[in-house]
Amino acid sequence: MSHLEFDGHEIAPPPPGLATAVKVRGVSKSFGRGEQRVTALGQVNWDVYVGQLTMIIGPSGCGKTTLLSVIAGILNSDEGSVEIFGQDVTKMSDRRLTRFRAERIGFVFQQYNLLPALTAAENAAIPLVIAGWSKPKAVEKASHVLNSLGMGKKIRSLPRELSGGQQQRVAIARALVHDPSLLVCDEPTAALDVESGRTVMNLMRQAALRVDRAVVVVTHDNRVFDFGDRITRMDDGKIAEIRDNEHTHAVAASA
Repeated sequence: MSHLEFDGHEIAPPPPGLATAVKVRGVSKSFGRGEQRVTALGQVNWDVYVGQLTMIIGPSGCGKTTLLSVIAGILNSDEGSVEIFGQDVTKMSDRRLTRFRAERIGFVFQQYNLLPALTAAENAAIPLVIAGWSKPKAVEKASHVLNSLGMGKKIRSLPRELSGGQQQRVAIARALVHDPSLLVCDEPTAALDVESGRTVMNLMRQAALRVDRAVVVVTHDNRVFDFGDRITRMDDGKIAEIRDNEHTHAVAASA
C-alpha cells in the first residue's frame, strides 16, 4: 500500500482519471445530550471514487458505521454536507431522500435480513417490488442477478436451506438488483468463514469495477483488507489515514 499523508483537514488527492462519487464536507454527528453527549463524527472531509472498492477500517466506536449511515441517508448529520453523484442528500426532503436511496443506493449488512418465508429470488426481488415492478418480472430480474453471483441453483431455496455465505450472496443480489450507483456494506464478512468471506469480497470487487458505480465497505476483518482499492482508517470520529492499495487487482484475481 502507498501511504497518503492526511491530517484530518485536507482532502486526499483523487486517483488519476476517476470521478468523485461521494463528497463529504465538514460532517459532524453526536449522540446524547449534556454530559452523556458523545461525538461520533467530527468535521469529516472525505471522498469516494467511482470504479473503486473503498474500505473504512478502525477500532470499534471510531465512527465507521456512523459515517456509512450518514452517507447512505440512514442518519442525518448535525452539520456538513454529503453529495452523492453531485446531489446533496443532506438538503433533500424525507420523501425525496427515500426515493433517491431506493433508486441509487444498495445496502449490504452483516445480518442478512432475509425474510424466512421467501425464496432467494423473492428476497432479492424486494427492492423492485417496492419500486412498483410486478412480482413475476421482479423475481425474473432477481434470478438473473443471483445467477451472475453463482446462485442459479438456489433461486428457489429458502434462507434456512442456505449457508451463511449463500445468504450473504442473496443479500448482495438484493442490493444490486435495482442497479444502484452506490453500494454500501457494513461488516459483510464478519459472520463468515475465511473462504466465504473472500468469495463475498471478490463479488464486491466485481461490483465496484464499473465506471458508474462506487462501493464502500466498513470492516474490521483484516482477512479482507487486500480487496480494497483505497483504505480509509478512522480514529475517534475522524479520518486518520488514507492508503491506496497497489496490490488489490492481483489479490482479487487470485481469490
